[in-house]
Amino acid sequence: MLMSNLLATTLQWLKKECVPCPLCELSPQQKQQILCKDCWQELPWFKDYVTRHELNILAACEYRYPIDQIVQQFKYHDRLHYQSLLSSLLLTLPLPRVQAIVPMPISEKRLIERGYNQSLLLAQSIAKHLNVPVWQPVERLAQHSQKGLSRLERISQIDEQFIVRQPVKERYRRVMIVDDVVTTGSSIHALTHVLQNLGCVHIYPVCIAAVFD
Repeated sequence: MLMSNLLATTLQWLKKECVPCPLCELSPQQKQQILCKDCWQELPWFKDYVTRHELNILAACEYRYPIDQIVQQFKYHDRLHYQSLLSSLLLTLPLPRVQAIVPMPISEKRLIERGYNQSLLLAQSIAKHLNVPVWQPVERLAQHSQKGLSRLERISQIDEQFIVRQPVKERYRRVMIVDDVVTTGSSIHALTHVLQNLGCVHIYPVCIAAVFD
């Protein structure tokens, strides 16, 4: 009986420790990430600020292979096991000290379609690590395609999508916005404006990846 238990424990340990990296499918995964050491080092790291709408947004990576595929799998195909990896990317950044984490809101329609808000999942991981609350004082109305719109039209349309939830019980002066991918930055710009109206003085946007032309 003792030998059987020992064998079962050993097999479970081997199964856990020897899971191959999902990218190269060769080397074992690291303990803190689901990628092997080589694939982790070869990610399209950026770890710098991008400027969108005069806002400085801290991005962990460039939005290209394999990050683009990982984010899409996480965002659209229920591959929630990527949450720990994507959260780890954000935790490599020099994150500022804040009082709360604000996930990028998605509309109710998008939430029903996906079943979850990917930015909220990431925000929860970061908030737990920083020991601060997740704050969601803003909701997003129906999201529409912006294809063919000018820059000013795009900004105006997105500004109208964000409204304050009522009532707002808690208020914070220093907050971090967490988003998955930043392209034009219009959504972060609009959310920042609403948060400023709520009394937020220091707002720090961060994202997994930034899109470059």
